[in-house]
Amino acid sequence: MSKTRVLIAGLMVSALCANAQTPAPKPDRALEVMKSSFKDRGQAKLDRLNQDKAMEVCTKYATTPVPKALAKQIEAENMKAIPFPADGKYLGDWRAGERIAQSGVGMQFTDNPANPSGGNCYACHKLSPQELSYGTIGTSLYQFGKIRGYSPEIAKYAFGKIYNAQAYTACSNMPRFGHNKILTEAQIKDLVALLMDPESPVNK
Repeated sequence: MSKTRVLIAGLMVSALCANAQTPAPKPDRALEVMKSSFKDRGQAKLDRLNQDKAMEVCTKYATTPVPKALAKQIEAENMKAIPFPADGKYLGDWRAGERIAQSGVGMQFTDNPANPSGGNCYACHKLSPQELSYGTIGTSLYQFGKIRGYSPEIAKYAFGKIYNAQAYTACSNMPRFGHNKILTEAQIKDLVALLMDPESPVNK
């Protein structure tokens, strides 16, 4: 083996050893650093860094699975917090839902808080074959209604999942659109219609 290769191998081992000896930053310290780095700007306030009980648990178990009993507790508590529509109706206008799904506007300091936010759904999900670019962090939602059926139970599930995904999967990567007041009840109904209406491009 050449001297160069030996030197590189030695440096790699040293780096690995150094990393192994470096303790992971404590959550409190990480939050302290973030709060010192970010400033209030427009509608983007520092209170966004404050975590509720569920998010504190998710941060604690960011690199390891959440214990099953704790996950069940998070899901149960978040489920109780979902205010399902009082009129019992879950479907709005799928055309409006399509616009919401494709819009990433909202919640940023540069956005006008008087304007409605979008869902930016295509960043994580496939919704129709016409979409050329979409994210894959979330499952494909193409033919959501056609596959799962158009029953009221599925519509209620879709509403709840969009409103607060942690009610169904603890520490889900999906934003809690209703819980965090990103989308209104009417907007969520429109998204449910996008998923559930047989005439929607999702189900074609």
